[in-house]
Amino acid sequence: MVLNGMNNIVVIAKDLIKKYGTRIAVAGISFTVSRGEIFGLIGPNGAGKTTTLRMTATLIKPDNGEIFIKNINALKDPVNARKYIGYLPEEAEVYPRLTGYEHLLFYAKLRKPDHVDEAVEFGVKLSGLGKRIYDKAGDYSKGMKRRLLLAIALMTRPDLAILDEPTSGLDVYASVRVRNLIREYVRETGSSVILSSHNMLEVEYLCDRIAFISRGKIVSVGYPKEILEKYSASNLEEAFVKAVEEAGYKYEGL
Repeated sequence: MVLNGMNNIVVIAKDLIKKYGTRIAVAGISFTVSRGEIFGLIGPNGAGKTTTLRMTATLIKPDNGEIFIKNINALKDPVNARKYIGYLPEEAEVYPRLTGYEHLLFYAKLRKPDHVDEAVEFGVKLSGLGKRIYDKAGDYSKGMKRRLLLAIALMTRPDLAILDEPTSGLDVYASVRVRNLIREYVRETGSSVILSSHNMLEVEYLCDRIAFISRGKIVSVGYPKEILEKYSASNLEEAFVKAVEEAGYKYEGL
């Protein structure tokens, strides 16, 4: 459920710009995320999704713009802002010689030293790995590893979970498990989620609101139903193509 009102705004991003040399990765992106909302950043590879997530997670600084997390200026006080953030990179990996349980214990001690047992217990539940949580992570399937990594990001119940392509490289069954995990987590905790994806089925299933990104800019934002109606589209893929073309962009092959 998305709750409205400024008191329920968890993230405010204003006019974010990020350059790498002469290349502009993000070209003036602004958005807000409410408490209990799953907000999707949607676009092809190279559109600026990951850079936007990394700036919001305080891992890199924008060249221009502002980010507020729970009313904290994340650029001026990133250490305090990070207390409210859980982050799952697309390329995250496990330590193969550690068990799943040892992963949870290690990260819980880093992030919640006063509530280790509680965080680990919740992480075990989130992972859904059952007795396999005590096996070495190097023996896990890709889907099991992703569920463990997602549990690590969420087990401390962050107010904001930032998930970069959470089902990247997973088969259909594993993807469904991860999506269900995310939805159940938000329902149980009331936390907010920002996720990136180029999987329109995933977006339609998970997200309360979405933003289409192309060439470092948001070209459309709104509720999925509103966007479909706006572009007279039967699905989000069609809507994305129309939104991008209306913005004056043209990708090869479209």
